[in-house]
Amino acid sequence: MSYPSWVRQHLAALRALLVLTAVCGVAYPLAVFAVAQAPGLQSRAGGSTVSLRGRTVGSALIGQSFTGRGGTPLRQYFQSRPSEAGSGYDPTSTAASNLGPEDIVDTLPGPETAAAGESARLSLLTRVCSRSKAVGALEGVSGARPFCTTGGVGAVLAVFGRRAADGTVPHPTRVVSLNEEQGVVKAPFIAAYRGVPVEPARPGANYADGLVVAVRGGAPADPAVPADAVTASGSGLDPHISPAYAALQTGRVARARGVTPGQVKRLVQASTDGRDLGFMGEPRVNVLRLNIALDRMYPVRG
Repeated sequence: MSYPSWVRQHLAALRALLVLTAVCGVAYPLAVFAVAQAPGLQSRAGGSTVSLRGRTVGSALIGQSFTGRGGTPLRQYFQSRPSEAGSGYDPTSTAASNLGPEDIVDTLPGPETAAAGESARLSLLTRVCSRSKAVGALEGVSGARPFCTTGGVGAVLAVFGRRAADGTVPHPTRVVSLNEEQGVVKAPFIAAYRGVPVEPARPGANYADGLVVAVRGGAPADPAVPADAVTASGSGLDPHISPAYAALQTGRVARARGVTPGQVKRLVQASTDGRDLGFMGEPRVNVLRLNIALDRMYPVRG
């Protein structure tokens, strides 16, 4: 029996739909599910969940916070890497800040800023500086970093005056500390730049004509606070920290739990993974597994 060409085309399309549905919508998912149940893969396929006293407390593959009310770090726990995923460690909103190394000027809050249709925003530099200051205060070490003020913002100036051929301003007429708000700071991080008094910034003011100059300051090139303690991962869900950041936190955690640093160090070593295949990546410490091991071995009393 002969059918019109348009009928034959629709029948061919229907057959293709049924075959592809059976292969891609049924057979392939079932095959993937079957492979995922193989020994060694089942836990990972199930989300690598971690339990404590019969209760699921998280995933070894997804970072989470260990903070109390108001986001205050719990001193008895190792702290995770910062997160930019949603409000922090949100697996439904995995993301990075998308800010680059040249993002060094804050948008300050204030009525002028709102009137211009802008909202306050911290630059990547100030985020790093403020985190470093907070971690330093928590761990009892210096939070100083290059290009950061002691107040925890980016040390960045807007320098006004005639520019030379090389783009510099050899004889400034005005200097503004761009990330220090007028009325909030008592005094800018430096009193003068090339003999010109430095003034704090006024929210909403336009300093676009000034030459932006980042001031390195006297902080060491190798800060006491490691880089992963002040920068978020690309996914915002990194469950690991570096051994250096874990070592920085060991003393605090030991004191909070009433044990020796050596006892905590042994648990850190047990929770440290080496380089993949022996040469890829860097050694890393799984924070959730480490904190669970602490609760099992050295629970907080009272």
